[in-house]
Amino acid sequence: MRCTLVPSNFYDDNCAGDYLAQVVDTAPSEPVHSAYLPEYNAYLVWSSDAPEGEMPEMYNVLSDLKKCPDYNKILCSWDGAELCLAIAQGKTLLLANTYKAQDFTTVEYWIFLALRSLQLNPEISTICLRSAVSAEDEMSLYRYFKAVEIL
Repeated sequence: MRCTLVPSNFYDDNCAGDYLAQVVDTAPSEPVHSAYLPEYNAYLVWSSDAPEGEMPEMYNVLSDLKKCPDYNKILCSWDGAELCLAIAQGKTLLLANTYKAQDFTTVEYWIFLALRSLQLNPEISTICLRSAVSAEDEMSLYRYFKAVEIL
C-alpha cells in the first residue's frame, strides 16, 4: 500500500494526489483517497483500487494504536506480503510505515530496525498485533518483547 500522513494544518483536499506523489510514484489516473485521523491531527492519504469506503490497513493500525497498553505503543499487521507498523510513545506518534515482508524473519527485521532507530527497548515493551501469526512466530517475538498481544 502506498500512503502518507499529512498534518491537518497543511492539508488541502484538492492536493491529496500531490502529497502522495511527493513520497511515492503514482500515475495521474490512480484514485487517491484520504481520511482524517483526529488523534494525530493528520490525514492519511493513500492510493488504492479498492472499493470506495474500504479503509487501508494503515488506517486500522493507526486507529487501533491507542488500544496498546504500554507507554511505548507498538502495533503491526502483516498480511504475508506487507507489514504495516506504527509506533508511539504515549499520544505522540513516532512512526507509521509499510514495508515489503514476504516472511516473518523480514517482519522482525523491520520491527527491530524501527525500534533501534527510535532507541526503544523491546525488552520493556509490549508488541501488539492486528493479525494472527503462527504460534512459532508469536514465540519468536516473546524472546525479545516483554509481552505479545493480539488485538
